[in-house]
Amino acid sequence: MPRVKRGTTHVKKRRKLLKKTKGYKWGRKKLIKVAKTAVLKAGVHAYTDRKTKKRTRRALWQIKISAFVKERGLSYSKFIGMLKEGKVEIDRKILADLAVNHPAALDAILEKVKK
Repeated sequence: MPRVKRGTTHVKKRRKLLKKTKGYKWGRKKLIKVAKTAVLKAGVHAYTDRKTKKRTRRALWQIKISAFVKERGLSYSKFIGMLKEGKVEIDRKILADLAVNHPAALDAILEKVKK
């Protein structure tokens, strides 16, 4: 069986790893062992934070809708309940956008649901 030398593959793998650590501080950007753990942890944090971002966005939408509806003398939960009863299937993202940018449109939806 012939001998296999892995020089180019080994160098490419390390170069790819160090490219990912660009901008990191201290040894995490230039030492292979430390860089490996840094990239691994960064990946884990990126994954969890993508999930957290969805939670915080939804909370922000709820706050925007709640502020709009409170001005009209309703609570957020009652408004959402009315929407479900009225079978209006608009998600919170769109409702929040309407509350901020097109309040007249959301007022029309509110009047429709109140009836």
